[in-house]
Amino acid sequence: MLLVVPLLSGCLRVQASMGVSADDRVSGQVVAAVVPADPNDKGPQLQAPESLGSKVRVQSYSQDGYVGTQAFFSDLTFGDVQQLGQMSADNAGSFQIQLERAGDVVSLDGKVDLKSVPTVGSDVQFTIAFPSRVGTTNGTREGDSIVTWKLPPGDVSTLRAEVRYADPNTRSLAGWAGVVGGVTLGVAAVVAALAFVNRNPRPPRRPRPAPAPASAPRNEERQREDA
Repeated sequence: MLLVVPLLSGCLRVQASMGVSADDRVSGQVVAAVVPADPNDKGPQLQAPESLGSKVRVQSYSQDGYVGTQAFFSDLTFGDVQQLGQMSADNAGSFQIQLERAGDVVSLDGKVDLKSVPTVGSDVQFTIAFPSRVGTTNGTREGDSIVTWKLPPGDVSTLRAEVRYADPNTRSLAGWAGVVGGVTLGVAAVVAALAFVNRNPRPPRRPRPAPAPASAPRNEERQREDA
């Protein structure tokens, strides 16, 4: 993400926060606001990138005497995050944030250039939440899985964080492998059962002896009477 901070002379508030889900989807919000110079001052105006369609929504922001805009984004891929920089075209300070996965490790790397931001009255923060405990970071931990950076105006800062959790693609493949394995084992069991039956056929049944003719006893009696 390359988010440009508007070049303004008044008090500036930039608050960016995002959460990463276990399936590598990113949601969050960005606030860009200033103390208005006059009643007509609407503050910095963020615009939703057309490439992200309905994944980004922008609305007016007015709170604590600050005015500007607030952008909400949801269901972004790591690649989509890079396109959030298109929300502002003013050339001043900037956020460069990149999320990458290598196996089961997800890393956040960022560079924040606030040299052009007023050093007095500016509040610039970035917060990110992960689905599991953060292993290493140069930010301030707000819990096992949340990290915050309060970035000093007039300077360049770096952001680093690393977290380990299962690759969702690997989980899907593992699930499919389980299904395939189950099917394979089932087929193998059937084949083995058939092979066992074929190796051990039942012995053929012996034919029963034919019963003696019912007329035999009567013939013997007649022969005795004649004698």
